Amino acid sequence: MSHFDALKRMYESAPINRFFRPTIHIEGGAATVRMPIRPDMHHAANATHGAVYFKILDDAAFFAVQSLVEDAFVLTSTFQVHLLAPVVDGEMVATGKVVHESKRLFVAESVIEVAGKIVARGNGTFMRSAIKLESMPGFAS
Repeated sequence: MSHFDALKRMYESAPINRFFRPTIHIEGGAATVRMPIRPDMHHAANATHGAVYFKILDDAAFFAVQSLVEDAFVLTSTFQVHLLAPVVDGEMVATGKVVHESKRLFVAESVIEVAGKIVARGNGTFMRSAIKLESMPGFAS
């Protein structure tokens, strides 16, 4: 099994994804997460809650970084979200890419599009942890 396939299995096995039901595609330095929006993801004003934006932006950026790190689990150390437009329905598609890499620190950016329109942007810093990637639930290389 490839590193990317093992990461996909790890992502799909995360308990939180039972609620969100996203799909992911991972390649070297990039990741795409797709998530259909449902009414149970809405806040009181009937649009998608900001927590959903954060999750999909962070997931895309995180897995873009993790695609480059094969030995250790990566941790998000900071993440900034820019909400640009409300989303009521449709499918969110977040794409993440690594924009800087050093020995210990990575910077990645991500955007969410709905029907071809950018509705949010995010960027974060990520670090290698002491956790062995092979010990993560669902990961099997």
